[in-house]
This record gives sequence, structure tokens and C-alpha cells, in this order.
Amino acid sequence: MKQEPARSPSYALPCEDYVHVVEFSPFESGSPASLIAYGGNQFVVVGTCRFQEEDTEVEGVEYCALRMFLHGVPVQAIAWSPESRLDSLPQQIRLCTAGADKKLRLLTSDLRERSDLRVMEGHTNYINHLNFEPREGKQIASVSDDHTCRVWELDGSQSASFLLRSPGMSVCWHPEEAFKLHLQEKREYCNWFPIQTTGAVLCSSYCKQRPLIKNISAWSLEQSAQGIGSAANHEALLWLHRFTPQVSFTNYPQEKRPAHVDCAQRFRWSRVNEKLFATTGYPGKINSQLLIHHLGHPQPVMIGSASVGAGLSWHRTLPLCVIGGDRKLLFWMTEM
Repeated sequence: MKQEPARSPSYALPCEDYVHVVEFSPFESGSPASLIAYGGNQFVVVGTCRFQEEDTEVEGVEYCALRMFLHGVPVQAIAWSPESRLDSLPQQIRLCTAGADKKLRLLTSDLRERSDLRVMEGHTNYINHLNFEPREGKQIASVSDDHTCRVWELDGSQSASFLLRSPGMSVCWHPEEAFKLHLQEKREYCNWFPIQTTGAVLCSSYCKQRPLIKNISAWSLEQSAQGIGSAANHEALLWLHRFTPQVSFTNYPQEKRPAHVDCAQRFRWSRVNEKLFATTGYPGKINSQLLIHHLGHPQPVMIGSASVGAGLSWHRTLPLCVIGGDRKLLFWMTEM
């Protein structure tokens, strides 16, 4: 089947640095605008975005920079805390980053005089992904090339640590049961861990793909059938059913979609349409490919391309995704 030509970005915003990672906040912030953060070689920049699809008085996209944090080393991952609010007194911004120096940094600001950076050490190799506990934001889970998953308190102490069979590539919390973590490893396996025990695996799923280059697991919005997706090699792998929490229970992916010739790098479900997901090709090339997929279509419904693209994130309330590039943020609005 002939591939559709790449679509130009719907919107673009200039940045002061090369963008390694970008994240919309998935949480309600109390503001009509959406919180967004991107990380470069030395800084983390936090701002808000509002699009003309949300407000007819906005022409294109309206961006407001809120705070720049000196990070000191390249940023590899960003996670938003649900405690970030713009309608509170004082306002509060809180996010956590993974740096190229194998350390986490907890960044907090009231957007006035107080800004705090707390370094959290423990991992002995590169950190691939991290996530806040989504209800109260009092814990952070991270996975690393050191074959561990660690759960951190906000004071920097570790409350749990799990030994993995291979490098940990992604981690997310169960949306209904906060004591469960879903982990994905580089060598074929995805696991459930209960964080209040010694770390026995509740459930394993077999990817039958090696390696998982840089997959990001995420939950679909289907409440009756929670879905998990990954990017592995040249494919997107989909589990479209509820996992059964039994020890040694093995689940093969129910569906595989061709993704990228140059290896799939990231996978993200849309936050507003449970049928949409996006994948990106491996970074570092002159042009990185963005594919938007729909569960009802065998081929991608949209193709985008960015110069040296990195990162991938969906807007909280719009069918719009963003990737970073060489000193810019690029946004694509889908029509599904």
C-alpha cells in the first residue's frame, strides 16, 4: 500500500535549546491553559499552551513561559506531579526529571520567589523512565539500565526497590490500584509488581520482541478493557484486555502494527480518544517519523516528520501530540 506523504506540523514553537524530551501534564491544573515542560542540554523549561481549538480568541497557539530550571546535565525523562496547580495560593509546579548523570531531580516552584531542586541518588546506570503516583503524587517510580525499579518518597528516600531480569525501560502505576506498578523490561517481558510486598511478580506478559528499544507503556482510556502498548523494534505491540493478576500468567500481545523502518522508539496512547495512539521512530536521524494510529485502521491515519525529533506527548483534552526537535516544539492536531 502506498504510504501517505508526511504532514507538516499544525503548530510550532521556538525553544532556546535542543529538546531531548517534552511532556504535557496529564493532570488538571486549574487553568484553561495546559502545562507543558521540555528538557534540553542544560535547562528544564515549564510553560502553558492554549490552542485555537480551545479558545476562538487564540490565533494558532498561545505560549507563556512560567519558569526555567537550571538542570546542569542533559534531560532524559520528565514526569509531572498531580500536585501541580495554577489555581492555588500559592501556585505550585512540581515535576521530576532523569538526568544523564543517572540521578533524579525533584523540581518545585511557587512561580514567585521559592524554587527548590532536590537531587535523588541511587541508580547506578542510566534512568530510562519515571512516573508519579497519579492520585496524590507522594511517590515516584523509576526504572533504569541497572536492572532495578525504585520507588521514591518526595524527601529522596527509597521505599521499595525491585530487581529486574534486564534493563527497565518504562514504568506506570495502575490507574485504579495505586499499590501496583506495571514495568517493561528490555528483554521481552512486562511485569506487574505490588509495591507493598517484597517484589514478587503478580503477572508477566511476553513480548516476543528483542530488544524493547525505548518503549513507553501507557493506559488506554477504555475502562472495560485497559490496554497497554509498547514500541519494540519495527512494531507497535498492543495488549487490549485486562491483565489477570496471577503469578506466572503469560499474555502475548493481541495485536501488532507495522510502525517504523528505522525501529520504533516511543509509544503513547491518546488521552482523549481510546482508539488513537502515536509512535515515533528512533531519534538521532536527520528526520524522525511520527505515526498516528487508529485501532480501526490497519495503516497509520497520519504521518509527520521532524528534524532530529525527540520525545512524544499527548495533550490532556485535545487529540494533539507534540514532539521536540532542534530548538523547537512541533504539534500535530489529528482529525479523529
